[in-house]
Amino acid sequence: MDSKMTTKISTLAAGALLLSSQAFAANPLFTDQYRTADPAALVHNGTVYLYTGHDEAKDNKTFFHMNDWLVFSSTDMVHWQSHGPKLSVKDFKWARSDAWASQAIERNGKFYWYVAVRHDDSHPGFAIGVAVGDSPIGPFKDAIGHALITNDMTTDTPNDWDDIDPSVFIDDDGQAYLFWGNTKPRYVKLKANMVEMDGPIHALDLPHFTEALWINKHKDTYYLSYATGFPEKIAYATSKSVTGPWHYQGILNEVAGNSPTNHQAIIDFKGKSYFIYHNGAAQPDGGEFRRSVAIDRLYYNPDGTMKRVVMTSEGITTPAK
Repeated sequence: MDSKMTTKISTLAAGALLLSSQAFAANPLFTDQYRTADPAALVHNGTVYLYTGHDEAKDNKTFFHMNDWLVFSSTDMVHWQSHGPKLSVKDFKWARSDAWASQAIERNGKFYWYVAVRHDDSHPGFAIGVAVGDSPIGPFKDAIGHALITNDMTTDTPNDWDDIDPSVFIDDDGQAYLFWGNTKPRYVKLKANMVEMDGPIHALDLPHFTEALWINKHKDTYYLSYATGFPEKIAYATSKSVTGPWHYQGILNEVAGNSPTNHQAIIDFKGKSYFIYHNGAAQPDGGEFRRSVAIDRLYYNPDGTMKRVVMTSEGITTPAK
């Protein structure tokens, strides 16, 4: 084999490797094992841990069928490792069904995973529980043996699913907060042990709020993003304090694919910002109840506002270093 042929084969091999890497991170992100939804991300020790719901509906004609939550990890946002199901409804003896949106956070070497589930008949309606583990991938167990938030604590809405989509945030002074809600957004301070409320539940004033609160801080600004309308777009507001007042800034991204719901996570990792969401674009059978996680870059304007997220099918193609 001559040198020109060797060079050509090497070039083709390198191109195939690059295409393989890009395809692995293309949107939607995971299509080989699971249907994933409601992403939440945690950056810890140079690794991104991605916590997702698990859509198991047989088709897109009935309703959500969700029994557990999945964990994935990456050190570069391109190559992902699946750790499989790490928590399920059955791990909460007081819960009946419906493993909906969740978020995990680290404090003092422990990892607290807040989840929305449907409570049994002792407290009908959706509730928020918390599990705890010694590592980002567990094992996890129910931290307190009962729900942290139950539907009878928030009686000013007509539905029983207003206590969903928990988002937890620890401010620079060490104070922890839990945000959540459907149709009405709420928050409460948490005690340092992360499993008890520290004071009353507060309402938030956000225009056209639907669900899917997410709190993040970039430089000296706090950002509160959420799903608005239905089908859902993602809007956001900004503040100089985690408790507000919040200033509405507009739409951050449009309806995602053929999924009328959306749920976002926003993180900074190795000097870049990322917008993580779900859509129904996975083929051949993605859709409303069979969703999949996707990731695209997020950019900030010089004045601290966010640029509108451009959703792509290519996803993240350049590994974070």
